[in-house]
Amino acid sequence: MPKLAALHRPAWAVVLVLIALGASLAWNRFKPAGLPPGIASGNGRLEATDIDIATKTSGRVKEVLVQEGDDVQAGQVVARMDTVAIQADLNRTQAQLSQAGQAKDTTAALLRQRQQAVVTAEAVVAQRQAELAFAAKEFKRTQELVAQGFLAPQKLDESQAQIQSARAALSAAQSQVAESRAAIAATQSQIIEADAAIRTAQASMARTQSDLDDTVLRAPVGGRVQVRAVQPGEVLGAGGRVVSLADLTDVYMTFFLPETAAGRVAIGAEARLILDAAPQYVIPAKVSFVASVAQFTPKTVETAVERQKLVFKVKARVDPALLKLHQSQVKTGMPGMAYVRISSDTPWPASLEVKLPAAGASAP
Repeated sequence: MPKLAALHRPAWAVVLVLIALGASLAWNRFKPAGLPPGIASGNGRLEATDIDIATKTSGRVKEVLVQEGDDVQAGQVVARMDTVAIQADLNRTQAQLSQAGQAKDTTAALLRQRQQAVVTAEAVVAQRQAELAFAAKEFKRTQELVAQGFLAPQKLDESQAQIQSARAALSAAQSQVAESRAAIAATQSQIIEADAAIRTAQASMARTQSDLDDTVLRAPVGGRVQVRAVQPGEVLGAGGRVVSLADLTDVYMTFFLPETAAGRVAIGAEARLILDAAPQYVIPAKVSFVASVAQFTPKTVETAVERQKLVFKVKARVDPALLKLHQSQVKTGMPGMAYVRISSDTPWPASLEVKLPAAGASAP
């Protein structure tokens, strides 16, 4: 038996050598070759913009319509809140608006009535003015006739009394006109108050309607549900998080470059991303951010040499159109390498030429 075991040892050694050789070939195939001077690199992770969908007002969660991992479209309903209390507020404001409208209609009718009263009072004033003028003429004629002896002196007293009566009647009619006009001014003020009450009720109703609309929580953008924070029946305060989305149209890798390289990186510079989970693919990107202030190298940068330097944070953003085409394959949090061209006349090496999976293919 020992001799048989000795015979198998070379075979096992050959297998191990073949495995090591295959691993070496695979690594040499997928890893980028030595980078030319015009290209810098750094390690990082894919990230996406996180969006929290939260309640506007406090209330009870009625239903949550998505699960973690679901892809949602912009405008899709993801949850609904209970609306009983808000609907009651809306009914109350609608009743207030109706009451204010009826009050305005009643006041408008009263205004028309008082405007007609002014017209009537002004007609009475004209009548009293005519009567006063007639009484004045009668008094003048009576004076002449009494002076000539054709009438008794008491007729002059009667004519004088008629003038005084006509003047009193005219004064009363003019007071009636002033009173009617004052009533019109007061009624117009009531109409202004009714209009203000209507606008207040309309504003309150619009606000309540907005609160009611906000009980239907919708995805502001298309994305993937990362966190379902609540269950139906839970009570949340204003601003309580219900669902968190990752915006898969805004995906980028954050990495760090030393100052000698970061100083030469331009916004919009071409970049390439290679993920550890799929080294056979090379994803095109563009630099969207370069920090203005250096920082100490974070722990995610592994080499001791790099940790001794100050570095600048850089973001390389993937084209949203490309992300949309491969949305089912986009996964955030995946580590990888980012390569950025710091010299525009430096060509990309063959190992960093764009290589993408077919649209709709399964994720690696």
